[in-house]
Amino acid sequence: MLFKRSAIALTLAGLFCTACSSTATSSLDNNEMYTEQTIVGTSTPFASEAVYFVVTDRFVDGDPSNNHEGQGGDHPTWQLPLEGPDGKKAYVGYMGGDLQGILNNADYIKDMGFTAVWMTPVHDNPDYAFNGDEPITYGGAFKDGGKTGYHGYWATNFYKADEHLISDDLSVSDYTAKMRQHGLKSVFDIVANHGTPSFTMEKDLPGYGEIYDIDGNLVADHQNLAPEDLDPENNPLHSFFHNYPDLVKLSNLDDENPEVRDYLINSYLYWISQGADAFRIDTIRHVPHSFWREASDRIRKENPDFFMFGEAFDYEANNIAQHTLPKNGGVSVLDFPMQKAMVSVFEKPLESDFADLEEVLHLTHGPYNNPYELTTFYDNHDMARINATDEGFINAHNWLFTVRGIPVVYMGSEIGFMRGTAEHAGNRNYLGQERIDKAKNHAIQQALTKIANVRKHTVALQRGVQVNLELGGHRAAFYRVIDTNEAQQTALVLLNKSDEAQSFEVSKLMQSGNWVEQLSGQTQYVENGSALSATVKANGVQVWVRKGKPTNPALLTQIEHQLARQ
Repeated sequence: MLFKRSAIALTLAGLFCTACSSTATSSLDNNEMYTEQTIVGTSTPFASEAVYFVVTDRFVDGDPSNNHEGQGGDHPTWQLPLEGPDGKKAYVGYMGGDLQGILNNADYIKDMGFTAVWMTPVHDNPDYAFNGDEPITYGGAFKDGGKTGYHGYWATNFYKADEHLISDDLSVSDYTAKMRQHGLKSVFDIVANHGTPSFTMEKDLPGYGEIYDIDGNLVADHQNLAPEDLDPENNPLHSFFHNYPDLVKLSNLDDENPEVRDYLINSYLYWISQGADAFRIDTIRHVPHSFWREASDRIRKENPDFFMFGEAFDYEANNIAQHTLPKNGGVSVLDFPMQKAMVSVFEKPLESDFADLEEVLHLTHGPYNNPYELTTFYDNHDMARINATDEGFINAHNWLFTVRGIPVVYMGSEIGFMRGTAEHAGNRNYLGQERIDKAKNHAIQQALTKIANVRKHTVALQRGVQVNLELGGHRAAFYRVIDTNEAQQTALVLLNKSDEAQSFEVSKLMQSGNWVEQLSGQTQYVENGSALSATVKANGVQVWVRKGKPTNPALLTQIEHQLARQ
């Protein structure tokens, strides 16, 4: 398995090129000779995807028969509202969403321009509300009392699907196969750091602190003991856990124990056998690099192109970038520095500056193994949703689907659902079929569909090298360039986040030839030494595409300069 940093030694004559991919997708040697130039940000296949993220239980109830509304007895699991001011509510119980609900809306997701669905973990979770810790309150955080495992992150069996998610006629493997028929890949959420909340319970409830194997045998039990009271050396049921805490009251899995490593990594391989096309890794920074290197090696030995991206909740690029290095497993990460910058720019687009987004791109001198493989987003289920106007969402999507990286959009953002709300203030509230049925009439959804489908059909936006021309004020202009055996294309992206139309005259690094604007179909032939002229509407985007190999010597030199310093 070879890992390559996206760096190109490009001659203008196009005689030599180094390998450009940072993942196992490349089988090329750094000294290999080509008969033509190669320009690509990354050759990893998953870079072509756009990801729609769902908290499965909160998306759509496609099968009411699996709701289990009476589950939990004295510790019920159904709905469980947290009461807020002015009649506002958030929920910490199950709301009925399931795999059938996602499948029922596969065409809706696909038609928006997405090609993959990331769902929260399918693992079996406890059948009771947690009776330990301090009770969670509306808008609160870092407390688990009274909550359920509706989100999937409290696994009791890492090999078993939760009964709330599957149906009698729809297993996990059925679901992934049918999603592929709709043209959608499946991204599974996996966990290595923790199991369930495991101590401080008034009464030791079934499932909590317990871990079962693929055959349903109990292999670990925290026994409602504080971590420091565990005896992993003498009690086999404690050997899966560290005897010190990590996150809240969650069990702290011993990632240095070979049995634990085998248990977890084999579970990941199992879900790949059930149709997982990629993994999102929860709390990756709470597990040592050595674990992820072993997991990566074993996964990619059987699945060389398998893509993984981790959640390292940290806004410092130098910190999260460590996960992307080959020595640490070569796992991509969610781009938190970009997320922070996007919120600052697009929550108040008329008061912000596009220049604030330039540094987080890390196109040169960056710490990442390959910035083109980062997954980019502006909010998710663990933080407050972006508090933007419709125009702010539209501008955010125009940026997200044209810049480097793999775009991820959280369910409901296409209609501005629960905008500005935190995790326990409505961030994860139930979306539902009724809202989805009306979504196509929403301005955000309509604009998202247009730009996402442009990316879907424009390979330069998926994997092309980004060359910035202008990032300042309300205006942005940049190229995305790809030149491989499979694709030769230059895309010119023009963005305007102001409330007035903006005129662009682009002559810098411009190439002669026929340019086609992808949203309108407008064409423009640019003579050698001339400029492309365009007027971009308020809160608008244009993507001009020129087919064929890049020919401008100055552009080629700029690309060489960038990638040599990436």
